[in-house]
Amino acid sequence: MTEHDLELSFVVPCHNEEGNLNPLTDAISAAMAPLDIPYEVIISDDCSTDNSWEILKKIAQVDSRIRVQRFKYKCGESAASWAGIQASRGRYIITLDADLQNDLSDLPMFLDALKRYDCVCGSRVTTRRKGDSFVCIVSSRIANWVRNKVLGENTSDSGCTYRAFRRACISKIRFFRGGHRFLPSLFKMEGFTVTEISVKNNPRFYGRSHYRTWSRLFNSFIDLWGMWWIKNRLIHYEIIEAIN
Repeated sequence: MTEHDLELSFVVPCHNEEGNLNPLTDAISAAMAPLDIPYEVIISDDCSTDNSWEILKKIAQVDSRIRVQRFKYKCGESAASWAGIQASRGRYIITLDADLQNDLSDLPMFLDALKRYDCVCGSRVTTRRKGDSFVCIVSSRIANWVRNKVLGENTSDSGCTYRAFRRACISKIRFFRGGHRFLPSLFKMEGFTVTEISVKNNPRFYGRSHYRTWSRLFNSFIDLWGMWWIKNRLIHYEIIEAIN
């Protein structure tokens, strides 16, 4: 299969998810089977300390559509996501977590919305109680409110990394640590259209969250002010006439 044959690329960052990897790839395969769309799965292992990499190698040996890569040292979710995006070849890119909280049954809604928008973002606002703790829900709502106020946005769930977008969206993006939270804003700054759809939020069945509430809030605050600076310093111009 050549690069031009691929319609979808699933991009998944991974760190210590050994119990979720086989169910995840099985879920992607089951969701794609009735759609008859050429696809690939790129999983970037962020230097896991459990058995994730050994499992990924075995999965990739069985299914050539699954491509895996491993970092030499731990770089974080943003780096793992960006490395997967850079390695992807599909016309459309779908990012999701490895923890199975993102539900593959929502995939048709993303594909339908992509007919009208450049980027489709999942929102867990109405479903978070099924998969997250009360503290996590409250901290997320506060963070989203602050981000929207500072950036002049209306994104209801910027922390949800379950997204689908056209490859063209990343053509001019300069990524940074923490940038996965701000992809919709970065796309809008480049003139692309962005929408949200409500998605399911499954409970985590294996492993534990890699984020701690206070460290996440602090790091997000630093990233937010960086985004504010970028947005306010961005050069805008429109050529009305040119000769020769």
